[in-house]
Amino acid sequence: MPARERGRSALQRLVSLDADEFARDHWARTPVVTRAADLPDGLLDLFGEGSVDELVSRRGLRAPFLRVAQNGRTLGDREFTEGGGVGASVADQVSDDKLLHLFAGGATIVLQGLHRTWGPLIDFTQQLAEELGHPVQANAYVTPSQNTGFSDHYDVHDVFVLQMAGEKRWRVRPPVLDSPLRDQPWTNHRAQVEEAGRRSPDHDFTLRPGDVLYLPRGWIHSATALGGVSTHLTLGVHVWTRRHVADELIAIALAEASRDERVRASLAVAPTGFDHQAIAPDVELVRAALVRALSEIDTAAVVDALEARARGTQRAAPIGPLAQVAAAEALRPETTLQLRPHVAARLVPSGDGPARLRSRLADFPVETHDVGTFVALVAGGVLRADMVGLDLARRLMLAGLLVVAD
Repeated sequence: MPARERGRSALQRLVSLDADEFARDHWARTPVVTRAADLPDGLLDLFGEGSVDELVSRRGLRAPFLRVAQNGRTLGDREFTEGGGVGASVADQVSDDKLLHLFAGGATIVLQGLHRTWGPLIDFTQQLAEELGHPVQANAYVTPSQNTGFSDHYDVHDVFVLQMAGEKRWRVRPPVLDSPLRDQPWTNHRAQVEEAGRRSPDHDFTLRPGDVLYLPRGWIHSATALGGVSTHLTLGVHVWTRRHVADELIAIALAEASRDERVRASLAVAPTGFDHQAIAPDVELVRAALVRALSEIDTAAVVDALEARARGTQRAAPIGPLAQVAAAEALRPETTLQLRPHVAARLVPSGDGPARLRSRLADFPVETHDVGTFVALVAGGVLRADMVGLDLARRLMLAGLLVVAD
């Protein structure tokens, strides 16, 4: 059951600090270590060693959902995959036999995209993403004893590290590049990272089952398993940044500037290529058009563009197609309904026609006489089917927007 439905905050299952204090003093700034004893709700129900074995042996995972690392390098897919056999002729299914050999030889298993493949983490990461307002993914790292799966590096997203089994010693050092973007990976600064890794760490600690580390992007780190197999989850928070705001501003300004036929005009014939002096007036004309367009952009247009991008980064809560159709067919006037969790719905008014319910699914037209109903649903309301209208309720259920309330 998702954390919100139990009245529990996903973030406060990860840190013992008040959410406002965490946001003010640590978010995107400094690491935080929280011990299991300070997290009364616990975390070990989210994932475990049995989860690993089930995923790699019984779920038919393909290579994108798994990596293997050994001696500081990532192995090629063919080293741990093989064909699926009769009736499943897929060439890159994970091979449990190959993984057994590699893991026994000291390799680290990395399960990727667990926010799409493991039920408890689907629910938890969706709730955490909603609370933070930033997309969240989940990976698991299973490391043999006394093994460092990856050498010193930094991530380009914030992470929560959840120690699920065994113990792991972490060494953490300050960034060599503050707040790196996704196109600024640690490999672009390899020499600086390696030099930093030779210095004494600012933080040296061991995580035990149930402990959590919050690590802002850019902080250099490495980890070594101690005294047995270690399994930890990494919840990667792909933060929105002011660079994303800049991207949307530029995109909108470019579209607006392109309305000017002078901007769309062809450059002069240039047999010898671009000449600095000859092209200077063109550069200034385009620069002026872009500056003018930037100055006229309404903030609402940028927010709309960012929201559209955000809707595509996460998915709505899982829905069973067969069960949903059956529920729609069995709908009764007294059935209680609510918006599907994490559908990110917003009512968008229209000046000349029906409003629209915009969400992670297709837009849904909203007739004027139904606006009040949709306002209540978007606000988190739980309504009886006869209050929505049985026909409209069924259409919304079959569109994947409404679900039966718990």
